Amino acid sequence: MRDVCVVGLGLIGGSVLRAAAAAGRVVWGVTASAQDADAARADGFDVLDLGGALARAQDRDALVVVAVPLPAVEEVLRRVPAGVRLTDVVSVKGPVGELVSRVAPRARYVGGHPMAGTSASGWAAGNADLFRDAAWVVTAEDGTDLDVLTDVVELALAAKAHVVPTTAAEHDSAVARISHLPHILAAVLASVGADGGPLALALAAGSFGDGTRVAGSRPELVRAMCEGNRSALLDAVDDALGRLGAARGSLASTGGLAKTIDAGHQARQALHDVQSADLVDVTIDLTSPKALEALRALGSRGGRVVALNGSTALARTS
Repeated sequence: MRDVCVVGLGLIGGSVLRAAAAAGRVVWGVTASAQDADAARADGFDVLDLGGALARAQDRDALVVVAVPLPAVEEVLRRVPAGVRLTDVVSVKGPVGELVSRVAPRARYVGGHPMAGTSASGWAAGNADLFRDAAWVVTAEDGTDLDVLTDVVELALAAKAHVVPTTAAEHDSAVARISHLPHILAAVLASVGADGGPLALALAAGSFGDGTRVAGSRPELVRAMCEGNRSALLDAVDDALGRLGAARGSLASTGGLAKTIDAGHQARQALHDVQSADLVDVTIDLTSPKALEALRALGSRGGRVVALNGSTALARTS
């Protein structure tokens, strides 16, 4: 099993470190937060400075996981030694890939993004089971180093996640709609509710709480995530504004909201259908010249890799 070095020990990075250790990996970490460093050491983990951690990773041929907010990624990448096995858990993939190409072009990089988290942050918020049954995106671009891709897949599976292979562009477009737009809508909904005054907030119940939960996340982290995916998020916001505009127009002209409400109900049912669909087992030979193409096709169908058997990926798809 390959050693793992995690740079950034907040909710996600701290959980990656814990999950890798629980799976029997040798792990060490880095954090700019003295509080998180002290807490991680108190829990028995080895926390080094960035230079020492990356030097150890190079010496031991470890997998380095960058788990810092997007604005801090470039500073980390400038310290990454040539030839290091590198992945990340940042919430956008295109901008990170561009930074790697520009700042650390000799790193052996494969992007990653576990689709898990809470509105809490910091080392104390993490746990080894955060990724259990979650989707963990792994980028499978043309030219990807399959050896490192296998490392990233193995790490995700060790964390009890399932792997969804895709491209950076497809990932960023998808998460703009199902992750980043919800943060924007939650912020707007929370503000509209609060503007209703004490009575409105006193009456707030499940639907308001569910709809605004992620507005409790640290604002600087949400800004970094959403602003880093600007182009794809603009498309998603435009789609949402168009639907809201249509709902307003219908409400103002006829008093009816059937089209909007029915479409939302059907879309929610579609989510349930996808999540509960019967899946079939498939295999992908990672030594095949068409392995990356097959992995991307699997991800585009909503399939996932659930195990590795040597150089064969065991997958499930609808």
